[in-house]
Amino acid sequence: MVGFHGMINGLSDLSRLSDAKSRSISPENFTGKPGGGARCELADGVAQQAARNLGKGWKVNPYIHIEAGSTFAIADIEGPGVIEHIWMTPTGRWRNVILRIYWDGEEAPSVECPVGDFFCSGWNQYAQLSSLAVCVNPGSAFNCYWSMPFRKRCRMTLENRSEETVTYYYQIDYALTEVPADCAYFHAQFRRVNPLPYKGVYAILDGVKGRGHYVGTYMAWGVHNSGWWGEGEIKFYMDGDTEYPTICGTGTEDYFCGSYNFETPLTHDSYAAFTTPYSGLHQVITPNKLYSSQMRFGLYRWHITDPIRFTEGLRVTIQALGWREGGRYLPLQDDIASVAFWYQTLPHAAFPPLPDKDYLEVI
Repeated sequence: MVGFHGMINGLSDLSRLSDAKSRSISPENFTGKPGGGARCELADGVAQQAARNLGKGWKVNPYIHIEAGSTFAIADIEGPGVIEHIWMTPTGRWRNVILRIYWDGEEAPSVECPVGDFFCSGWNQYAQLSSLAVCVNPGSAFNCYWSMPFRKRCRMTLENRSEETVTYYYQIDYALTEVPADCAYFHAQFRRVNPLPYKGVYAILDGVKGRGHYVGTYMAWGVHNSGWWGEGEIKFYMDGDTEYPTICGTGTEDYFCGSYNFETPLTHDSYAAFTTPYSGLHQVITPNKLYSSQMRFGLYRWHITDPIRFTEGLRVTIQALGWREGGRYLPLQDDIASVAFWYQTLPHAAFPPLPDKDYLEVI
């Protein structure tokens, strides 16, 4: 399959020529313009001391500092084009820095998400992940491969909400190319509730208006009770659904393409973490004997081969259910955060206000 007007899309097309123009933005080339890399003067570089014996062109400015309370624009690209890959490695607490992406001059971002959660790392602890859309590699290398087409402009920012300066290495690889009329815009929205109210239903996504397709879910799930926590069903309400959904799953581990509590099949005494191209329980954080008292999990499910298509709107919810005496379901009051990934037409409905730093803090 050939993608945007001759762009390479898949192993079978690697030999085909394309009119797309490859570009890349990093601290060594803030604009991505041709011949614009490695031009930082030694006196202006953040790594001037390391490069002092070598000079200009020798890794003089490979990263940025983002001051406390400030926002740094990491990309501002005139289209048409498509973002093909984002690599990033941060310092500090990953939920304190917010990634925002704006398409075609819109004032409201289509992506608004803490950096860690966007890259499926909501607990501020490294967990290796190998998937088609997101990879997390040693030591804290975040990679995103979602295709993000735009027609007029792409703007990306990082807001540092913490009280300390943070350091970020990053690279944004993109192509300048024509974008077909039927291409929608990439969106990602973060939510967090802690604790979930008793008998409450967690909303992964709500209020979406327009035509598009849902392509993925990441969840950082912290359990406040003993016992199994994943009996709850995920539901997709679309295009006029009210009380009852069109798509209803059979359980949390089922939706994330596992089964039977994600138990180790032979011993049944622990969780079996796994990471695959389309789904995984890639992170299992176990309690210790002192302050780390809760079980915490990271899960992802990519709808790459089975996108959830909608024409008017979409709402996605998941229940939090365990077991209580008498073989009855127990509505849980867990710490749940999520990122929903989808494509849709513009303009998009306004996102709920992002809670403040203290509410999002992982403790």
